[in-house]
Amino acid sequence: MSINSIFDIAGSAMRAQSVRLNTTASNLANAETVSSSIEETYKARKPIFAAVHQEALAMAQGRSIDDLASRGVEVKAIVESEAPLERRYQPDHPMADEEGYVFYPNVNVVEEMADMMSASRSFQLNTEVLNSAKQMMQRLLTLGQ
Repeated sequence: MSINSIFDIAGSAMRAQSVRLNTTASNLANAETVSSSIEETYKARKPIFAAVHQEALAMAQGRSIDDLASRGVEVKAIVESEAPLERRYQPDHPMADEEGYVFYPNVNVVEEMADMMSASRSFQLNTEVLNSAKQMMQRLLTLGQ
């Protein structure tokens, strides 16, 4: 693996964690939205990550393949949670259905906060990887002096 592929791998991980952070923020923003039907209710979303082989990464960036063991990560899809929605009896609520029930999203705020902290920490770690690789390349350049 060349040192240049470190930038590709860490960069792809940072892009994936950025999508994860945005998805989590969307879930938290909609955690208390109310609806009068199951179909209209917001459902929690989660990104699905997948490994990218160096072949696909090189072809996408128009470069030659130098090491097949190198990998990156990508977001394959963003899926809606299958967890049941919360149904509350609130007959005085303006969004209540004819039976007096309103539906709340299946967003678990504690789980979302844990996901947000995990994604944020992963993003920070990849930033440190990029800084370390940059420092190694700078030191390599000073060896010739």
